[in-house]
Amino acid sequence: MDRVGGRNTVLEALIAKRKIYKIFVASGIDENDVTRRIFSLAREQKVPVIRVDKKYLNTLTSTRHQGVVALCAEHGYGYTDIEEILRKLKEGGKAPFLLILDELEDPHNLGAILRSADGAGVDGIIIPKRHSAGLTPVVAKVSAGAIEYVQVARVVNIATAIHRLKDDGIRIIGASEDAKNVYFEVDMRGAVALVIGGEGRGIRRLVKEKCDLLVRIPMRGHISCLNASVATSLLIYEKLRQDIFQSIKSDERGGQRST
Repeated sequence: MDRVGGRNTVLEALIAKRKIYKIFVASGIDENDVTRRIFSLAREQKVPVIRVDKKYLNTLTSTRHQGVVALCAEHGYGYTDIEEILRKLKEGGKAPFLLILDELEDPHNLGAILRSADGAGVDGIIIPKRHSAGLTPVVAKVSAGAIEYVQVARVVNIATAIHRLKDDGIRIIGASEDAKNVYFEVDMRGAVALVIGGEGRGIRRLVKEKCDLLVRIPMRGHISCLNASVATSLLIYEKLRQDIFQSIKSDERGGQRST
């Protein structure tokens, strides 16, 4: 049985219709839009809500629970595979927008990346089976519920996975502090997989060699690089910005032709 703590995390579990046995809520919890929606969905789904002392919640989970903990069926956290991600994208006729994390080991970074990835519309994240943070309750908590929506594929070999993506015409763009190209000067539109390296090491040499293009984030201070989750957010939202701008331009051209 999984113990899920945190208001947004519990809310997203309810929205995703995950099997929840009961929800414990701290007595005297301050109610807001999130907690009211938790209570409403719990009533709809016939999930018992039990008021308890906050100290009891502390015994259920070591994560910051914000006064709400849910007891859920074991998740397994829904790992998928690359083929399944690509199949769904082809069926939907959407250009792939993927993220490859090369030996990212901090679960807090992975959780934060999941949250940003969901916000930016990333279609899937690829991680290695070894030397990588996996999907855990800690990652779920940090992701604020995004773990319920973002597809994550685990692979034996990142370089082999990149070859597979290239077979489908997906460009591979890696983040490297010694790259010549600045990330916002590069065309990221269309089918793209962005590669982010592990904390402190960056992208491994072999993986870097498989990239079609390398980009860097300009740094003007004393620190040479950003936290992995922050760097990832900058890159994926730049891609989103370019895709939105392209869509607007296409709509404008279409409107001009019709007048």
